[in-house]
Amino acid sequence: MAEDKTHFGFREVAAEDKAKLVKNVFDSVANKYDVMNDLMSMGIHRIWKRIALQLSHVRYGEKVLDLAGGTGDMTLLFQKRVGDAGQVVLSDINAAMLSRGRDRLLDQGISGNVQYAQIDAEKLPFADNQFDCVCIAFGLRNVTHKEEALRSIFNVLKPGGRAIILEFSEVQGSLLKKTYDFYSFKFLPLMGKLVANDAESYRYLAESIRMHPNQETLKQMMATAGFERCEYFNLTHGVVAVHRGYKL
Repeated sequence: MAEDKTHFGFREVAAEDKAKLVKNVFDSVANKYDVMNDLMSMGIHRIWKRIALQLSHVRYGEKVLDLAGGTGDMTLLFQKRVGDAGQVVLSDINAAMLSRGRDRLLDQGISGNVQYAQIDAEKLPFADNQFDCVCIAFGLRNVTHKEEALRSIFNVLKPGGRAIILEFSEVQGSLLKKTYDFYSFKFLPLMGKLVANDAESYRYLAESIRMHPNQETLKQMMATAGFERCEYFNLTHGVVAVHRGYKL
C-alpha cells in the first residue's frame, strides 16, 4: 500500500481522509454509544475494562491520560484509583464523544481530579515525561498512523510509566472465529440499524477489527516504539486483548 493510503475498514482510502471518515462514524453513534456497547458485548466490556484497570497498576496520586476515552468508562475507573491527589485527563479527538463523556462525569459529581482535552493521539500536546500511565481503550484501531501514536504515548510517559492498550484482537480457535465473524458481519450491522439507526458505522466497526494488527504484531510495534517488557493478555479467547508496555 502506498504511503499516502490507509484502510478505513476494508476500504483503501487516502490517509488524509481517514480521520474525517472516523469522525463521521463517532458523530453518528455518540448518542447511542454506551447503549450499543452494552448490547454488543452483553455487558462484558465492563469486565474487560476492569481487567485493564488492574493491569495498569495505577495507584493513588498518579497522573493518567485516557486517550480516545470517549464517554469516560476508563476515566471513571481511573479517577477512583488516583484519588484527590491524582489526576486523569479524559481525551478524545471527537468533540461529540468528549462532550458526552464530560457531561456524564459531571452528572455523577466528578470534577476535581479530571480534566478534558480534545486531542489527536498521533500528536499529543504534552511535554515529555508527564504521565504515570497512558491508556487507550478501543481507540487505537481508529488511528491512522498507529506507529506515530505509540511513539507519542511513549514520549509523554514518565520513566517507569505504563502504556495500556485495550483493543479488539484476533480470536483464537477456528470454530469460535466462524461464530464471531457471523455475529460481527450479520448481527452487529442489524443491531446498529435497529438501535442507532446506523448499520454502516457498525459494519465499519467489524471491518476495522479485522484490519487491526493482531496480538504479536502490536506487541512488536510497541517494542519498536521504545517500550520494554511488552506483553499481552487475551480476554474472551482473544476477542479483545490488553497490551502493556513500560518506559524504563
